[in-house]
Amino acid sequence: MTTQDIAWLPDGTPYSQRFGDRYQSEQALAQAREVFLHGCGLPLAWAGAAQWRILEAGFGFGLNFLATWAAWRADPERPRLLHFVSLEAWPVSAADLLRAAARYPELLPLAQELQAQYWGLLPGVHRLWFEGGRVLLTLCIGDAQALLRQQRWDVDAVYLDGFSPQCNPELWNAHTLKAVARCCHRGTRLATWTVARAVRDALVQCGFTVEKVPGALPKRDKLCATFDPAWEPRARRTAEPAAAPPKPARCIVIGAGLAGAASAASLARRGWSVRVLDAADALASGASGLPAGVFAPHLSPDDNLFSRVSRSGVRAMLQQSAQLLQAGVDWSPSGVLESRPATHLGLPADWHSGPGTEWSQRAAAEHLHLAGLAPQATAIWHARAGWARPARLVAALLGEPGIAWQAGANVARLECVPSSASSFWRALDAQGRTLAEAELVVLAAGPTCNALLAGLSAPPLPLQSVRGQLSWGVQGAEARSLPAFPVNGHGALVAQVPLAGGGHAWHAGSTFERDVAQLPLSPEERAAAHVRNWQHLAELLPGSAATLQAAFDPAACDAPGAVQAWAGVRCTAHDRLPIVGPVNAAALPGLWVCTAMGARGLTRAVLCGELLAAQLHGEPLPLETRLARAMSSERCLPETAQIPSH
Repeated sequence: MTTQDIAWLPDGTPYSQRFGDRYQSEQALAQAREVFLHGCGLPLAWAGAAQWRILEAGFGFGLNFLATWAAWRADPERPRLLHFVSLEAWPVSAADLLRAAARYPELLPLAQELQAQYWGLLPGVHRLWFEGGRVLLTLCIGDAQALLRQQRWDVDAVYLDGFSPQCNPELWNAHTLKAVARCCHRGTRLATWTVARAVRDALVQCGFTVEKVPGALPKRDKLCATFDPAWEPRARRTAEPAAAPPKPARCIVIGAGLAGAASAASLARRGWSVRVLDAADALASGASGLPAGVFAPHLSPDDNLFSRVSRSGVRAMLQQSAQLLQAGVDWSPSGVLESRPATHLGLPADWHSGPGTEWSQRAAAEHLHLAGLAPQATAIWHARAGWARPARLVAALLGEPGIAWQAGANVARLECVPSSASSFWRALDAQGRTLAEAELVVLAAGPTCNALLAGLSAPPLPLQSVRGQLSWGVQGAEARSLPAFPVNGHGALVAQVPLAGGGHAWHAGSTFERDVAQLPLSPEERAAAHVRNWQHLAELLPGSAATLQAAFDPAACDAPGAVQAWAGVRCTAHDRLPIVGPVNAAALPGLWVCTAMGARGLTRAVLCGELLAAQLHGEPLPLETRLARAMSSERCLPETAQIPSH
């Protein structure tokens, strides 16, 4: 996928050389407001709504999105959450996007925010995050018909935009409009600038009532339509679950690690009152207590499912960290160098000619030199990656308004309590005392999830415990040469991480012991883990390993700068993907799970929190439907399992 080839006419108008048509005229902003916003009854139609969802065919330079965002900002009756889903087969470049917005000074600050996230637009679904997560742009790159078939959307308004039917007939044909209609519910409004007879007829056939009304210059007329078919539409393929989305109420999240904190924050932004229960006395006391970790995309020559999920996760992590964390202290989007086998670089064959290079590319000599590697070393530079302190992210996420955290709350059992209105959940301790009550429960407690499910006679999730030890130490003068960015591969090194009391620390490892959950490690196990971490470091970065060799010397264990240990137990699924979604929507309504982040919690957790909230509310998902399905909790439910109703 390449960017659109744009020529700029003498009057400053962008011109598509691919489609032989102008993108915008001087009246483009007036058209965005009069044709699309007002044609769909906005902003009046969204007044008082919890959410509003708009589908646009043809993102172009993003002017319709920017105008809608500005209208949302200016409206005191705006919905709590604005979803804007836009399809684009040939995205313009970030530079052209900003150049086009420069003629509209009132939109330029918003365009600059858009440009900052407008990168790496490979084919697929990209979630861009604005206004603290209350304006969500789901930018879908690819053929409109294919995207409409593959995704699951239910929208309140449709902006039917794009090049003229003569120049781009595929966007306006009956098949595309039928696919658009499948995203609509009765009452969804549609607006477009074209009044072509073929378009009008196709919309009527798809169930819209169509009206031609005065337009905005330079167009004399426009179309306004409402989805109101004479037949009863078939059930839509909306986001899971199929039942009507619940109204935000009370929620219990069990687990105060990355998965629980991300789920709590995403739900709180949607209006839920969230209580987070954790058995420990401090936040992030489990695997999320890692002193410093790496987030980076996964690479595969066929750009497989793991790679695509990881990119969506990294984008989500970058967006929320930039808002919530202090750069250089809590996190750093420094980039990550990944050592690769000489015969397995990992890049897809055509990667070098598209937007994938904004994610990852073969490491330049400069990065190899800074890492102390030879010029001929095989490595990848991940530009959109870095390190973070998981506990700082957990604390920031749980600082969202509407979240309360309760320490020392060891949930021993859950019970579903029927009531006259609807059932609710009660979390009980070992003595049977009530810790909290809520209409929704999210299990985010790693392997402990299965103990709670067992108490409900529910099948266990396919979870696996993986113990790991990280080796770390305070950087002395001799360690100032360690790379300023993380390096990973067979092992990892994260150095130059500021310490609270001053100075910096390095972190190497960690080990990976499947089906082991015993903590703390014995002295013998701890010593053996340090040896393995140093051996991996010596293979990964021989120069850095030599620099730190004295710190790993067992004879110097009490000396300043000696290696120290941190150990935790990760939770992963057998297929190495997160588990997100309802436990069993029919038998256990209101019980959801978000767990199994594995060794990639920083890469996955923020995305999974948004995925859970989107599934719960039937929203546009933050990634492709097939990727969400691969992480769905439903894949873990045995077909023959009979869960009793509670």
